[in-house]
Amino acid sequence: MHRRTLLASASAIVMALAAPAFAQDEPLKVGFIYVGPVGDGGWTYQHDLARQAIEAEYGDRVETTFIESVPEGADAERALTQLALAGNQLIFATSFGFMDPVMNVAAKFPDVKFEHATGYKTAENVATYDARFYEGRAVIGTIAGHMTESNKIGYIGSFPIPEVIQGINSSFIHARKVNPEVEMKVVWAYSWFDPAKEAEAASALLAEGVDVILQHTDSTAPLAKAQEAGAIGFGQASDMAAFKPAPRVASIIDEWSPYYIKRVGQAMDDTWESGSSWAGIGEGEVVIGEITEAVPAEVKAEAEALRDAIAAGEYHPFTGPLNKADGTEWLAEGETASDADLQSMNFFVEGITAQIPQ
Repeated sequence: MHRRTLLASASAIVMALAAPAFAQDEPLKVGFIYVGPVGDGGWTYQHDLARQAIEAEYGDRVETTFIESVPEGADAERALTQLALAGNQLIFATSFGFMDPVMNVAAKFPDVKFEHATGYKTAENVATYDARFYEGRAVIGTIAGHMTESNKIGYIGSFPIPEVIQGINSSFIHARKVNPEVEMKVVWAYSWFDPAKEAEAASALLAEGVDVILQHTDSTAPLAKAQEAGAIGFGQASDMAAFKPAPRVASIIDEWSPYYIKRVGQAMDDTWESGSSWAGIGEGEVVIGEITEAVPAEVKAEAEALRDAIAAGEYHPFTGPLNKADGTEWLAEGETASDADLQSMNFFVEGITAQIPQ
């Protein structure tokens, strides 16, 4: 599909405004805006696979469109407006920074349903959806802790928001559980998708002696740098299978298809309601990709056992005793973090010496 322009022409706007209301015998029009290109190999790629799954599920009952590489900010508001004016009855905005643009545009189009990924603001016609990425981080953190030889693990963060901080903390907690000597180095890219910045961040970490790289950014550039240096890494958001069996030794896959299919179906049969969804490994929304033969069998078995315990609800990745980085108590022995705690997380746990930018 060719990339759409972000601004509709005057004639297109007039035609959209004059278009008839949705009828049951017409396809449901569903729009998406993406923060990166569909070929990023990570976050946006995975969302677009789910968009394609909607088409496969509903056939000619649905018509989907997308606008890719939309910056977070005013451009997002224009793109959302374009999709609404084009007659889309359900619009998915797939990046955290789209939150305020979604709220602004949704207020102008009360008959259009909006869904925002990873945000926390809702309205009568705005729902949110997210995945418990921190559950997957616990699993790959376990693998990382076992496999580092330098005892230095690097993490490329996108932005210092709770979703990303959760992942850094979960990875570190579980790496240190299996290897008390582990240190965590953190570099911020201040971007979701920027291969050059991600490569630069990976190079900086490798220069500090890191031999395992984790990331909360969308491109495969960190894996390419790890490959050059003989380090290992993990697929982020999608499998990033081109780098198997190493440096990509496992992955966290975001499986959005069931959620998208369900919500489109609800829009079709008029049962869609606003709400907030936060699913994880147990619901199949966070998937641990193939753990390759580069990982020792006993480490693989331990990681899979942890994955299964999380899926069954037998283990929570944030279980005390845990302290904050400043030494103050956070969770007592056996206590688990509430969703409210996690959704407002703005601190590192004890043992991480990196600072969170303010």
